[in-house]
Amino acid sequence: MDELGARATALAARHPGRARLRRVGTSRAGAPLWLLSVGHGSRQTLVVAGPHANEPVGGATVLRLAERALADPRLTEGADATWNLLLCVDPDGLRRNEGWLSGPYTLGRYARNFFRPGFLEQPEWLPHGPDHAALPETRTLLALQDELRPFLQCSLHGVDVGGGFAELTHDLPGLAQRIAHTAARLGIPRELGAYDTLYWPDLGPAVYRIPPPRRGDLTAAITEAAVDSTWCHPQRYGTVTAVVEAPMWGVAAVADGSPPADRDAVLRSVSRTLRHDTRRLHRVLARVRPHLATVPEAAHLLAPVDDYLLVCPRLADAWDPDTDDGSGRSLPPMSTAHLVALRLAGRRLSLRTAGLLHQLVTRTGADPAGVLPELDRLVDEGCADYRDGCAARWIPLARQVEYQTRVVLAAFELAGRRPTAHSRSGEPGWGSEAAVPMHRE
Repeated sequence: MDELGARATALAARHPGRARLRRVGTSRAGAPLWLLSVGHGSRQTLVVAGPHANEPVGGATVLRLAERALADPRLTEGADATWNLLLCVDPDGLRRNEGWLSGPYTLGRYARNFFRPGFLEQPEWLPHGPDHAALPETRTLLALQDELRPFLQCSLHGVDVGGGFAELTHDLPGLAQRIAHTAARLGIPRELGAYDTLYWPDLGPAVYRIPPPRRGDLTAAITEAAVDSTWCHPQRYGTVTAVVEAPMWGVAAVADGSPPADRDAVLRSVSRTLRHDTRRLHRVLARVRPHLATVPEAAHLLAPVDDYLLVCPRLADAWDPDTDDGSGRSLPPMSTAHLVALRLAGRRLSLRTAGLLHQLVTRTGADPAGVLPELDRLVDEGCADYRDGCAARWIPLARQVEYQTRVVLAAFELAGRRPTAHSRSGEPGWGSEAAVPMHRE
């Protein structure tokens, strides 16, 4: 986080007048929320990095976007545009991931040092609506949206294991083709059946339409991303929001749109594995919880653990072809890509939970409950399934950032062509420079 601020400060100092850095808010722990702005156009673009604490790629992407906008006047003066780049909306959470951010980038190191706050502590979600936003980070983001009234908002996310895709509040015809071209050039698999968007309409391969928010219980909110959010808040201004997902470990099979050989057999296996891991994790948590009274940060680590263990049984039932989960909703038609995505998602939930519990135990300074061997087995099994069973491979940071940058620039161009936006000439150059990594590899 300090590196992001230092790089942005240096960039603004090199380009006085053209780039400005201002503090727009303060996190719960007192960290500054920095906005880097480039250009002086009347049409505002807002790019939000770091909405999920374990997804750091966006911080490097906003710095790359700032450099592109400074180097190419077609992105600023030629488009009558100002780029507003929020360096990180959850700096407190990002700091809690520092155990793996400096590398080496292995699945085991990531899992044992992973942090992502509980659902109610994630800045983009508005489970009780914008008028009742509790987090200062959320209020800062809402205030920026109301101040800027951007024609385009991009929220920068990272898929830990899987492929790249985008989610839109409004269709941007042509974006799916741009993503396909960029993904092919950079060797990034496209996620053609993303778990996050299982019930959402497709706008093209690897592009999904964000549905209108609706009221629901916590499990529905966590598993379906269906509650109100800062993605939808600026629609009153005609804003298009694009959620741009870039993978850290790529899995080629998420791009396999072929019909599966035996859908139900795969679904049964995924559900069975998730239930088995959930039972193991519940037993570990029952043994660990009595020893956590004196552990610093225990509440922050337990909140996401409780969220994951709350939704795991519901998801296992929703995916099991032999079980009625009570929702009255059947699974959509599924390709091989969908089934791979569900396998990855089930492992993700158990692996994250095991990693958080591993941190809780190690922070006690001992293992009074004697659970570390079981947690290590859970972590190692999940990583082996990703690495050997799914052929997950690390994507260098430079390629992650370049992919995300190009998708944002494509969304910028296409959103500028919408009838509600002012017309402009020129086309943003893609460039071929290596992306600026946030951390040295």
